[in-house]
Amino acid sequence: MPVQAGRHWTAAEVRELQEEQHHWPRFELIDGELLVTLCPTPQHQLAVGDFLAALHDYCDHEKVGRVLLSPSDIELTPDSITQPDVFVYPLSTITRGRPLEWTDIASLVLAIEIIAPSTVHTDRVIKREFYLANGVANYWVVDLDARLVEMWTTKRETATVARETLRWRPEGARAELEIDLARLFDRVRGQYRISR
Repeated sequence: MPVQAGRHWTAAEVRELQEEQHHWPRFELIDGELLVTLCPTPQHQLAVGDFLAALHDYCDHEKVGRVLLSPSDIELTPDSITQPDVFVYPLSTITRGRPLEWTDIASLVLAIEIIAPSTVHTDRVIKREFYLANGVANYWVVDLDARLVEMWTTKRETATVARETLRWRPEGARAELEIDLARLFDRVRGQYRISR
């Protein structure tokens, strides 16, 4: 949700807010506009965990990047700060001989946002336009209520919508990632018991 419409914020000001607030709310900055995200629901975090788990082994095996989740401090352009719920950064980012810093991550292979009622416009419009305009090849918008994933790429004008099964094969991958969305959405909504 944007705050103080009309005011142009800087990355330095947003970092001051982050230091004051620690974890929540989460602050992001796109084109001078401050975006504030409140604490997510448990369903949101379950979905984050499931996407993180699905991507982790796939990205390692296919050597397409490393997967992380927010909070983060990604600067794809000067004076922007974004915090995708889940994201994959390229292996070329990995530094040798020192720990990875947020400033090392200057591009993303994939950004995922799981929408909430208060973030629909931000995730579907503002962030989509920003990510695709700034070299993020793949952007997914996950709608838990509608049980679908909108898969945006820089190569298409419209999204591919996945409802039952999500299939993804990024550039350089030999095999395709397949996520059973029906099962994921059921798990997130607590609609089945985990068998032992």
